[in-house]
Amino acid sequence: MLKTFLKPGWVLMLLFVVAFSYLAFSVLAPWQLGKDDDIVERNENITHAYEADPQPIDQVVDDDGAISGDEWSRTTLKGHYLPEDEVLLRLRPAGSGPSYQSLVPFRTDAGLTMLINRGWVSAEEGNAVPDIPPAPSEEVTITGMVRSNEAEHKTAPITQEGYQQVYSIHTEQVGSLIGADLGQDYIQLSEDQPGVLNAMPIPQLDRGNHLSYGYQWIAFGIMAPLGLGYFIWSEIRERRRLREEEAAMQALDADAESLADAPTSNGEPGTTATAAATADANTDPAPLATELRNRSRYGDSKPDHYAKLKKCRRERY
Repeated sequence: MLKTFLKPGWVLMLLFVVAFSYLAFSVLAPWQLGKDDDIVERNENITHAYEADPQPIDQVVDDDGAISGDEWSRTTLKGHYLPEDEVLLRLRPAGSGPSYQSLVPFRTDAGLTMLINRGWVSAEEGNAVPDIPPAPSEEVTITGMVRSNEAEHKTAPITQEGYQQVYSIHTEQVGSLIGADLGQDYIQLSEDQPGVLNAMPIPQLDRGNHLSYGYQWIAFGIMAPLGLGYFIWSEIRERRRLREEEAAMQALDADAESLADAPTSNGEPGTTATAAATADANTDPAPLATELRNRSRYGDSKPDHYAKLKKCRRERY
Protein backbone atom coordinates (compact mmCIF):
# COMPACT_ATOMS: atom_id res chain seq x y z
CA MET A 1 0.00 0.00 0.00
CA LEU A 2 2.87 2.38 0.77
CA LYS A 3 4.28 1.98 -2.74
CA THR A 4 0.99 3.27 -4.14
CA PHE A 5 1.42 6.64 -2.46
CA LEU A 6 5.09 6.94 -3.47
CA LYS A 7 4.15 7.21 -7.14
CA PRO A 8 4.84 10.57 -8.85
CA GLY A 9 1.17 11.53 -9.07
CA TRP A 10 0.59 11.19 -5.34
CA VAL A 11 3.90 12.84 -4.43
CA LEU A 12 3.15 15.84 -6.67
CA MET A 13 -0.34 16.14 -5.22
CA LEU A 14 1.08 16.14 -1.69
CA LEU A 15 3.64 18.82 -2.58
CA PHE A 16 0.95 20.95 -4.23
CA VAL A 17 -1.36 20.72 -1.20
CA VAL A 18 1.46 21.60 1.21
CA ALA A 19 2.57 24.57 -0.93
CA PHE A 20 -1.01 25.82 -1.43
CA SER A 21 -1.88 25.63 2.27
CA TYR A 22 1.37 27.35 3.21
CA LEU A 23 0.70 30.22 0.79
CA ALA A 24 -2.93 30.47 1.90
CA PHE A 25 -1.97 30.83 5.57
CA SER A 26 1.24 32.85 5.25
CA VAL A 27 0.67 35.07 2.18
CA LEU A 28 -2.85 35.21 0.73
CA ALA A 29 -4.92 35.39 3.92
CA PRO A 30 -2.60 37.96 5.62
CA TRP A 31 -2.59 40.01 2.41
CA GLN A 32 -6.39 40.37 2.39
CA LEU A 33 -6.69 40.78 6.16
CA GLY A 34 -3.94 43.41 6.08
CA LYS A 35 -5.79 45.37 3.40
CA ASP A 36 -8.91 45.25 5.56
CA ASP A 37 -6.94 46.59 8.54
CA ASP A 38 -5.55 49.43 6.41
CA ILE A 39 -9.03 50.40 5.20
CA VAL A 40 -10.42 50.33 8.75
CA GLU A 41 -7.56 52.54 9.93
CA ARG A 42 -8.09 54.95 7.03
CA ASN A 43 -11.82 55.19 7.74
CA GLU A 44 -11.15 55.88 11.41
CA ASN A 45 -8.65 58.62 10.52
CA ILE A 46 -11.07 60.28 8.09
CA THR A 47 -13.90 60.16 10.61
CA HIS A 48 -11.68 61.60 13.33
CA ALA A 49 -10.39 64.32 10.98
CA TYR A 50 -13.88 65.60 10.23
CA GLU A 51 -14.86 65.50 13.88
CA ALA A 52 -11.81 67.55 14.91
CA ASP A 53 -11.02 71.17 14.05
CA PRO A 54 -8.22 71.87 11.55
CA GLN A 55 -4.80 72.26 13.16
CA PRO A 56 -1.94 74.55 12.10
CA ILE A 57 0.47 72.88 9.71
CA ASP A 58 3.34 72.85 12.23
CA GLN A 59 1.22 70.66 14.54
CA VAL A 60 0.44 68.14 11.82
CA VAL A 61 3.84 67.69 10.14
CA ASP A 62 7.42 67.82 11.40
CA ASP A 63 10.22 70.11 10.25
CA ASP A 64 10.74 67.97 7.13
CA GLY A 65 7.10 68.16 6.13
CA ALA A 66 6.43 64.52 7.07
CA ILE A 67 3.17 63.57 8.75
CA SER A 68 3.69 63.50 12.51
CA GLY A 69 0.18 62.34 13.41
CA ASP A 70 -2.49 60.58 11.36
CA GLU A 71 -2.93 60.76 7.63
CA TRP A 72 -6.09 62.60 6.55
CA SER A 73 -5.80 65.06 9.46
CA ARG A 74 -7.12 68.49 8.52
CA THR A 75 -4.69 71.39 8.64
CA THR A 76 -4.46 75.10 7.80
CA LEU A 77 -1.61 76.83 6.00
CA LYS A 78 -0.98 80.59 5.73
CA GLY A 79 1.27 81.81 2.94
CA HIS A 80 1.22 81.94 -0.85
CA TYR A 81 1.23 79.62 -3.85
CA LEU A 82 4.11 79.41 -6.32
CA PRO A 83 1.96 79.15 -9.49
CA GLU A 84 4.94 79.32 -11.86
CA ASP A 85 6.10 75.92 -10.54
CA GLU A 86 2.87 74.08 -11.33
CA VAL A 87 3.22 70.38 -12.28
CA LEU A 88 0.40 68.17 -13.55
CA LEU A 89 -0.44 64.66 -12.39
CA ARG A 90 -1.13 63.05 -15.74
CA LEU A 91 -4.33 61.19 -16.71
CA ARG A 92 -5.36 59.76 -13.38
CA PRO A 93 -9.05 58.77 -13.24
CA ALA A 94 -11.28 61.21 -11.40
CA GLY A 95 -14.89 62.13 -11.88
CA SER A 96 -16.16 60.26 -14.93
CA GLY A 97 -12.88 59.64 -16.76
CA PRO A 98 -9.19 60.53 -17.08
CA SER A 99 -8.18 63.87 -15.68
CA TYR A 100 -5.24 66.12 -14.92
CA GLN A 101 -4.53 67.13 -11.33
CA SER A 102 -2.79 70.40 -10.52
CA LEU A 103 0.18 70.15 -8.13
CA VAL A 104 1.45 73.55 -6.96
CA PRO A 105 3.97 74.34 -4.18
CA PHE A 106 2.77 76.50 -1.29
CA ARG A 107 5.26 78.40 0.87
CA THR A 108 4.06 79.13 4.38
CA ASP A 109 4.97 82.22 6.36
CA ALA A 110 7.22 80.02 8.48
CA GLY A 111 9.28 79.06 5.41
CA LEU A 112 8.00 75.50 4.90
CA THR A 113 7.13 74.60 1.30
CA MET A 114 4.42 71.97 0.89
CA LEU A 115 3.07 70.51 -2.32
CA ILE A 116 -0.67 71.19 -2.73
CA ASN A 117 -3.00 69.01 -4.81
CA ARG A 118 -5.51 71.62 -6.01
CA GLY A 119 -7.87 69.02 -7.50
CA TRP A 120 -8.70 67.76 -10.96
CA VAL A 121 -9.93 68.89 -14.36
CA SER A 122 -11.23 66.42 -16.96
CA ALA A 123 -8.99 65.76 -19.94
CA GLU A 124 -10.17 67.03 -23.29
CA GLU A 125 -10.65 64.95 -26.43
CA GLY A 126 -7.57 62.89 -27.21
CA ASN A 127 -6.41 63.26 -23.59
CA ALA A 128 -5.29 66.82 -24.28
CA VAL A 129 -4.56 69.12 -21.37
CA PRO A 130 -7.59 71.32 -20.62
CA ASP A 131 -7.57 74.98 -19.68
CA ILE A 132 -6.46 75.04 -16.03
CA PRO A 133 -6.95 78.28 -14.07
CA PRO A 134 -3.71 79.31 -12.34
CA ALA A 135 -3.40 79.37 -8.58
CA PRO A 136 -3.62 82.77 -6.90
CA SER A 137 -0.30 84.41 -6.17
CA GLU A 138 -1.38 86.63 -3.26
CA GLU A 139 -1.16 85.58 0.36
CA VAL A 140 -4.01 83.27 1.39
CA THR A 141 -4.99 80.84 4.11
CA ILE A 142 -5.99 77.38 2.93
CA THR A 143 -7.34 74.21 4.55
CA GLY A 144 -6.71 70.66 3.42
CA MET A 145 -5.85 67.13 4.48
CA VAL A 146 -2.35 65.80 4.90
CA ARG A 147 -1.66 62.86 2.62
CA SER A 148 1.21 60.39 2.56
CA ASN A 149 3.72 60.70 -0.22
CA GLU A 150 3.18 58.23 -3.08
CA ALA A 151 5.83 55.89 -4.45
CA GLU A 152 7.76 57.12 -7.44
CA HIS A 153 6.21 55.87 -10.68
CA LYS A 154 8.42 53.78 -12.97
CA THR A 155 7.49 56.02 -15.93
CA ALA A 156 9.67 59.10 -16.16
CA PRO A 157 8.10 62.60 -16.14
CA ILE A 158 7.40 64.28 -19.48
CA THR A 159 6.99 67.83 -20.72
CA GLN A 160 3.97 68.27 -22.96
CA GLU A 161 1.65 71.13 -23.93
CA GLY A 162 3.63 73.57 -21.82
CA TYR A 163 3.42 71.56 -18.57
CA GLN A 164 5.75 69.23 -16.76
CA GLN A 165 3.74 66.09 -16.08
CA VAL A 166 4.28 63.23 -13.65
CA TYR A 167 2.54 59.89 -13.08
CA SER A 168 2.54 59.87 -9.27
CA ILE A 169 2.55 62.41 -6.45
CA HIS A 170 6.12 61.81 -5.34
CA THR A 171 7.27 65.04 -3.72
CA GLU A 172 10.98 64.36 -4.14
CA GLN A 173 10.52 63.82 -7.89
CA VAL A 174 8.34 66.92 -8.23
CA GLY A 175 10.83 68.96 -6.20
CA SER A 176 13.68 67.92 -8.50
CA LEU A 177 11.65 69.03 -11.54
CA ILE A 178 10.94 72.52 -10.22
CA GLY A 179 14.12 72.97 -8.18
CA ALA A 180 12.38 73.32 -4.82
CA ASP A 181 12.88 71.67 -1.43
CA LEU A 182 9.40 70.28 -0.75
CA GLY A 183 8.04 68.69 2.39
CA GLN A 184 8.04 64.91 2.42
CA ASP A 185 4.24 64.58 2.28
CA TYR A 186 1.62 66.75 0.59
CA ILE A 187 -1.72 68.49 1.16
CA GLN A 188 -5.01 67.61 -0.54
CA LEU A 189 -6.95 70.86 -0.83
CA SER A 190 -10.52 70.90 0.49
CA GLU A 191 -13.56 72.37 -1.23
CA ASP A 192 -14.23 76.11 -1.29
CA GLN A 193 -10.59 76.97 -0.67
CA PRO A 194 -8.52 79.56 -2.57
CA GLY A 195 -7.02 77.96 -5.68
CA VAL A 196 -9.13 74.80 -5.60
CA LEU A 197 -10.33 73.25 -8.88
CA ASN A 198 -12.57 70.22 -8.50
CA ALA A 199 -11.62 69.02 -5.05
CA MET A 200 -10.45 65.43 -4.82
CA PRO A 201 -13.26 63.27 -3.36
CA ILE A 202 -12.95 61.66 0.03
CA PRO A 203 -12.88 57.84 -0.15
CA GLN A 204 -16.11 56.11 0.77
CA LEU A 205 -16.07 54.72 4.28
CA ASP A 206 -16.64 51.15 3.13
CA ARG A 207 -14.55 48.16 4.22
CA GLY A 208 -15.13 46.22 1.01
CA ASN A 209 -14.81 42.43 0.85
CA HIS A 210 -11.21 42.01 2.00
CA LEU A 211 -12.18 40.53 5.37
CA SER A 212 -14.32 37.81 3.79
CA TYR A 213 -11.62 37.13 1.20
CA GLY A 214 -9.12 36.61 4.01
CA TYR A 215 -11.40 34.12 5.76
CA GLN A 216 -11.94 32.33 2.44
CA TRP A 217 -8.20 31.81 1.97
CA ILE A 218 -7.99 30.40 5.50
CA ALA A 219 -10.85 28.03 4.68
CA PHE A 220 -9.15 26.97 1.43
CA GLY A 221 -5.94 26.30 3.34
CA ILE A 222 -7.84 23.97 5.67
CA MET A 223 -9.89 22.28 2.95
CA ALA A 224 -6.89 21.37 0.77
CA PRO A 225 -5.31 18.83 3.20
CA LEU A 226 -8.77 17.54 4.11
CA GLY A 227 -9.44 16.88 0.43
CA LEU A 228 -6.12 15.07 0.09
CA GLY A 229 -7.03 12.94 3.11
CA TYR A 230 -10.33 12.03 1.47
CA PHE A 231 -8.59 10.92 -1.73
CA ILE A 232 -6.11 8.81 0.25
CA TRP A 233 -8.92 7.16 2.22
CA SER A 234 -10.87 6.49 -1.00
CA GLU A 235 -7.79 4.93 -2.60
CA ILE A 236 -7.24 2.63 0.37
CA ARG A 237 -10.93 1.66 0.44
CA GLU A 238 -10.91 0.91 -3.28
CA ARG A 239 -7.85 -1.28 -3.07
CA ARG A 240 -9.33 -3.24 -0.17
CA ARG A 241 -12.46 -3.88 -2.22
CA LEU A 242 -10.41 -5.05 -5.18
CA ARG A 243 -8.54 -7.51 -2.96
CA GLU A 244 -11.82 -8.84 -1.58
CA GLU A 245 -13.21 -9.29 -5.11
CA GLU A 246 -10.09 -11.10 -6.26
CA ALA A 247 -10.29 -13.39 -3.26
CA ALA A 248 -13.96 -14.13 -3.99
CA MET A 249 -13.22 -14.88 -7.65
CA GLN A 250 -10.37 -17.20 -6.69
CA ALA A 251 -12.67 -19.03 -4.28
CA LEU A 252 -15.31 -19.50 -6.99
CA ASP A 253 -12.67 -20.76 -9.43
CA ALA A 254 -11.50 -23.26 -6.82
CA ASP A 255 -15.06 -24.47 -6.26
CA ALA A 256 -15.59 -24.87 -10.01
CA GLU A 257 -12.41 -26.88 -10.39
CA SER A 258 -13.43 -29.13 -7.49
CA LEU A 259 -16.82 -29.81 -9.09
CA ALA A 260 -15.17 -30.52 -12.44
CA ASP A 261 -12.90 -33.12 -10.87
CA ALA A 262 -15.65 -34.85 -8.84
CA PRO A 263 -16.87 -38.33 -10.21
CA THR A 264 -20.40 -38.59 -11.58
CA SER A 265 -23.03 -41.30 -10.87
CA ASN A 266 -22.06 -43.28 -14.06
CA GLY A 267 -18.41 -43.16 -13.14
CA GLU A 268 -17.43 -40.49 -15.76
CA PRO A 269 -15.67 -37.64 -14.00
CA GLY A 270 -16.77 -34.06 -14.48
CA THR A 271 -19.95 -34.45 -16.53
CA THR A 272 -22.47 -33.71 -13.84
CA ALA A 273 -20.09 -31.31 -12.18
CA THR A 274 -19.59 -29.37 -15.37
CA ALA A 275 -23.31 -29.09 -15.91
CA ALA A 276 -23.78 -27.94 -12.35
CA ALA A 277 -21.04 -25.35 -12.77
CA THR A 278 -22.59 -24.11 -15.98
CA ALA A 279 -25.99 -23.82 -14.34
CA ASP A 280 -24.37 -22.01 -11.45
CA ALA A 281 -22.71 -19.59 -13.85
CA ASN A 282 -26.08 -18.75 -15.43
CA THR A 283 -27.64 -18.12 -12.05
CA ASP A 284 -27.61 -14.65 -10.57
CA PRO A 285 -27.09 -15.14 -6.83
CA ALA A 286 -28.30 -11.89 -5.37
CA PRO A 287 -26.27 -11.98 -2.13
CA LEU A 288 -23.04 -12.54 -4.00
CA ALA A 289 -23.85 -9.91 -6.63
CA THR A 290 -24.68 -7.42 -3.91
CA GLU A 291 -21.41 -8.18 -2.19
CA LEU A 292 -19.34 -7.78 -5.33
CA ARG A 293 -21.02 -4.62 -6.63
CA ASN A 294 -18.68 -1.79 -5.87
CA ARG A 295 -18.95 1.95 -5.67
CA SER A 296 -16.55 3.91 -7.82
CA ARG A 297 -13.48 5.27 -6.15
CA TYR A 298 -14.48 8.92 -5.78
CA GLY A 299 -18.19 9.00 -6.65
CA ASP A 300 -21.55 7.28 -6.33
CA SER A 301 -21.75 5.22 -9.54
CA LYS A 302 -21.88 1.42 -9.01
CA PRO A 303 -20.12 -0.68 -11.62
CA ASP A 304 -21.22 -4.34 -11.45
CA HIS A 305 -18.05 -6.36 -11.06
CA TYR A 306 -20.13 -9.53 -10.69
CA ALA A 307 -21.11 -9.24 -14.36
CA LYS A 308 -17.44 -9.65 -15.24
CA LEU A 309 -17.30 -12.74 -13.05
CA LYS A 310 -20.36 -14.31 -14.74
CA LYS A 311 -18.90 -13.63 -18.17
CA CYS A 312 -15.63 -15.27 -17.14
CA ARG A 313 -17.48 -18.33 -15.82
CA ARG A 314 -19.53 -18.68 -19.01
CA GLU A 315 -16.45 -18.53 -21.18
CA ARG A 316 -14.76 -21.15 -19.04
CA TYR A 317 -17.67 -23.63 -19.20
